[in-house]
Amino acid sequence: MSSIPVVCLVGPTGAGKTAASLHLARRFTGCVINLDSRQVYRDFPIITAQPSAEEQASCPHRGYGFLPTEEKISAGRFLDMAHKAVAQTRAEARLPLLVGGTGLYLRALLDGLADIPQVNPEIMQHYEAECDRIGPEALHVRLALTDPQYAARIHPHDRQRICRALEVYEGTGKTFSWWHAQPVAASPYRGLRIGIRTDLAALTPRLGVRIEHMLAQGALEEARAAKTRCDNPQAPGWSGIGCAELYRYLAGELNMEECKALWLKNTRAYAKRQLTWFRRDGAVHWVEGTDFTAMDALVEAFLEQSAAGE
Repeated sequence: MSSIPVVCLVGPTGAGKTAASLHLARRFTGCVINLDSRQVYRDFPIITAQPSAEEQASCPHRGYGFLPTEEKISAGRFLDMAHKAVAQTRAEARLPLLVGGTGLYLRALLDGLADIPQVNPEIMQHYEAECDRIGPEALHVRLALTDPQYAARIHPHDRQRICRALEVYEGTGKTFSWWHAQPVAASPYRGLRIGIRTDLAALTPRLGVRIEHMLAQGALEEARAAKTRCDNPQAPGWSGIGCAELYRYLAGELNMEECKALWLKNTRAYAKRQLTWFRRDGAVHWVEGTDFTAMDALVEAFLEQSAAGE
């Protein structure tokens, strides 16, 4: 059975993936499917840079803003969503365009997901409570001692991934990195990976402008409204960059200038980690974010090869 062709548009936050995805959707009759772990949260469309209502009206979009702040997203849950979204997209005779910056989700989709056994829920509860008590940074230090490879890929404030990696190590005796290196079942997809090329030095000032633009669009009001619905900074949705810093501002821990400075610092660090992750992937075809001609050529060749069964 031939693999299902999908186009994956990846790269760091703020690189220009949304504009590129809208172009490709128009050019190839596509549907944009979310490939970002933060853009699933319903309460934070501005802060997580989800496509706007106007952008989503220009072509079908799936997988955005469906999850409440209190709920976790995982690679497994993402895959369930993505499989359904791709099937629905193909039933509409559209090209699936998976767009985002979560490298783990890209790998799970195209390379398969590690078959990690179920871990005793008591272990999970232990690390959740430990994180409440001493904070994610302290647990990140602990993770770096047992699994430095995975710890280097995630932010010290990423409570969900830190706790998950620690519980897997305690529950199975193997690190997350070890599990991810194991053979997995073949993916049903044949993917073209297009990366939006950018330089961190050039990207940084644009990220600062982007934060100001988000605030002008109503990011603070969005966070304030979300806080009335879920006033728990440990909830998974609040762990996103921008969300966490604005929560601290609303809680009186930071003034606005401190909030924006920390937001930019954390965004830049995240973009750096994303660039490192995707540059390790030799299958990514790198193009400039505005070079739509190069993107078109890549997709056309990919679809021709897929149709020929190559």
